[in-house]
Amino acid sequence: MEPILVTGAAGGTQGSTGRRVVAALRRADRPVRAFVRTDDARADGLRELGAEVAVGDLREITTVLPAVHGVRRAYFTYPVTAGMLDATAAFAAAAHREQLERVVAVSQLGSDPQAGTPHMRRHWVAEQVLDRAEIGAVHLRAAVFFENLRVVVEHSGALALPLGSPDTVLPLIAAEDVARVGTGLLLRADKADPVYWLTGEVLTAGEAAAAFGVRYVDVDPREWERTAAALYRDEVVVEHLSHLWRMFAAIGSGHQLYRVTEAIADIGGRPPLTLREYLARRPDA
Repeated sequence: MEPILVTGAAGGTQGSTGRRVVAALRRADRPVRAFVRTDDARADGLRELGAEVAVGDLREITTVLPAVHGVRRAYFTYPVTAGMLDATAAFAAAAHREQLERVVAVSQLGSDPQAGTPHMRRHWVAEQVLDRAEIGAVHLRAAVFFENLRVVVEHSGALALPLGSPDTVLPLIAAEDVARVGTGLLLRADKADPVYWLTGEVLTAGEAAAAFGVRYVDVDPREWERTAAALYRDEVVVEHLSHLWRMFAAIGSGHQLYRVTEAIADIGGRPPLTLREYLARRPDA
């Protein structure tokens, strides 16, 4: 049986969906090739799960080609940082050459050429690149991860964001649910839709803060950018999140995409986690 390739397998601070997919595939007794940037303790953990580890840079075709060789399906994710389009192009070229039959790729809920953040627009371009590679691309357009809010709360002791009114609406999802849908699509033999919009819960900023047990604090956008620069230390993250919060504040009471999606239960096997359920699972919450 061919291994399933999983990129972003080491995990990080942005949800670690790749690592979650590796673990789920191994629980299903499927062979996995886990692609990581660095051969470190996290890679050793993947080996302990029974995964084959491939080390390389997703932006570098000489390391992507051997990682893709001999696989038919793959999970593609790239963190919010510089290089996503380079990585997508290298991966798409390698996957086309190897004639992959399905690639499940993580995108963003508002992916569109006119989207409200530069990174959402980049994701739309990435989707086009994968589609034109003829590799059975399936795009998971995911809402804001619970994990993104948790980072803010842990840093500030409040849900301190430039969202304006506490009634500003947020589409949210647990990274775990994105990984469950991705795993289900990789394991299924039947036809998949080209795009799945994934939202697990829709809350106002005030409701999200209450779930964390903290206050919601509306902060000045310039103050947020200064805080984010120190917190994330990545220009692309700061750019994306600054535009994202501004976009939600402008939309205010909601958008047609802001709805819990049936695909999470249909493909992932159970209803999506609520924010309170997600927090109850964390011993440090």
